[in-house]
Amino acid sequence: MFELAVVSDWLYFAVRWVHVITAIAWIGSSFYFIALDLGLNRNIPGPADGEEWQVHGGGFYHIQKYLVAPDAMPEHLTWFKWESYATWLSGFAMMCVVYYLGADMFLIDPTVANLAAWQAILISIGSLALVWIAYDVLCKSRFGDDNTRLMIALYVLLVLLAYGYTQVFSGRATMLHLGAITATIMSGNVFFIIMPNQRVVVADLKAGRKPDPKYGKIAKQRSTHNNYLTLPVIFLMLSTHYPLAFAVEYNWIIASLVFLMGVTIRHYFNSLHARSGNPHWTWGATAVLFVAIMWVSTLGRDDAVTAEAMTPTATRFAQADGFDAVHDIVLGRCSMCHSEEPFYEGVVWAPKGVKLETEAQIALRARDIYLQAGLTHAMPPGNRTFIQPEERAKIVKWYRGAATRLW
Repeated sequence: MFELAVVSDWLYFAVRWVHVITAIAWIGSSFYFIALDLGLNRNIPGPADGEEWQVHGGGFYHIQKYLVAPDAMPEHLTWFKWESYATWLSGFAMMCVVYYLGADMFLIDPTVANLAAWQAILISIGSLALVWIAYDVLCKSRFGDDNTRLMIALYVLLVLLAYGYTQVFSGRATMLHLGAITATIMSGNVFFIIMPNQRVVVADLKAGRKPDPKYGKIAKQRSTHNNYLTLPVIFLMLSTHYPLAFAVEYNWIIASLVFLMGVTIRHYFNSLHARSGNPHWTWGATAVLFVAIMWVSTLGRDDAVTAEAMTPTATRFAQADGFDAVHDIVLGRCSMCHSEEPFYEGVVWAPKGVKLETEAQIALRARDIYLQAGLTHAMPPGNRTFIQPEERAKIVKWYRGAATRLW
């Protein structure tokens, strides 16, 4: 017998695994080519724009770059595109599995905006498309001729978007969507701009025409944007596991500062690769920004326990046989950490932002309680609160009595 909770959790794990693998491949190749381009020796005479000797894995590599294109089409040409496409597709699949199928839990916060699941999903998908269009229009306009001005405008757009998301989504979904928006811009650059431009150059070479250098210039601009946006995307995706980043009042300010940290860190490495200096000040600036993030995470905290809105699914679990017993078990074994004011030694904030003090909070987290403390022994960590086998059995029986089975 397969249960929906088990299958969905393994599906989530599998999609996340694929997403991480493809992201490593994309980010690795992106960082490598930026470092390679910046580090080319351009003082060597010849037809190439620059060249570099590298050693790795016991072998030597001689790499040359042509600013527009070589005189003739190479016999073997490797394209770098599938890493980007696979990363975006697997990320969107993960969003569907977690945030769209689990909209009541992860996407919607009734205390922020009492949306129906379909409304929240439409806002999510629509924002991905609209922000890409706005960014692309800016890049192609005369305003985008100045790359510094364009990057500042992009930053302002992302800050406004961060605040806007906090008005419609949960804190966790806000950070996730900022990461998804940024990743969409990056992957869109590859799919809609960089690859088509490269195809034009290849077509000109095959036809014996001299390629127009403007296509390479445009692709280089978008590639540079991707370089500076990569680190914030990683932070935003990881932040959904840390309540101090997403479950605070000013999480949109935290996200705004993270984008600045991405700039300072990449500026250091880009300068180093280009041999144009060693700007140690960037590490000081990054440290100041990170301290500011820690400080912002403590602002505006409301110690009052807020009421949880019961969804139809949660209501079913709260009315199921055995809920009263499970309620007592959770209060006795879990709530010392998972509460508004934890009283377990060393715990200051509820782990993962999960609070299990009220009937509504417990019913809303039925699936997590079942998987973490019933079906597996992940919680409590090291069984610190000595939950008994018969108590785990009661959790399993209660959940299975009310859960929807896959088959």
